[in-house]
Amino acid sequence: MKTYKFSWDLLGVEDGRPNLGTQVDLELYRLMHFTLRDVLEDKFGRTVTDEVLFAAGKLAGAEFYTHYIEPVAGLDEFINKTQQVLKEKKIGILKIEEDLLEQGKVLLTIDEDLDCSGLPETDYETCIYDEGFISALFEQFTEKKWRAKEIDCWCTGARTCRFIVKETE
Repeated sequence: MKTYKFSWDLLGVEDGRPNLGTQVDLELYRLMHFTLRDVLEDKFGRTVTDEVLFAAGKLAGAEFYTHYIEPVAGLDEFINKTQQVLKEKKIGILKIEEDLLEQGKVLLTIDEDLDCSGLPETDYETCIYDEGFISALFEQFTEKKWRAKEIDCWCTGARTCRFIVKETE
């Protein structure tokens, strides 16, 4: 049975921390993120964990778009506003490497990514949550289905996170 349906009000940031504010140390954010991932993988395996993190990223991306990005009049405003808010919120520095939105494809990078910049090298990409988040941003903007896939990651030695985002409908 589901305990609650997500709502922006559940974040409680306006009233809950009058002395400490809304900022938290990156190390502690990652502690929550990666211990949660570890427990999920132990219980359900990597495939299910990736599906859960992607879905959570999609929900977060849709909510983020609603609360921080919209309304936007066109592609340039969407990209500019998204870049601005991601940087202001210290999520990362978004750069568009190839914009073929009309053809259903965008190549982008996120430098200083919240989830992985500075982590040790591994043999796999780690930004599954980000894939869902980015997919939702494009879906909300275009009202079409999109899928982001990380193709380069800090953790695989790229020193930036690069995503190919493709329209799926």
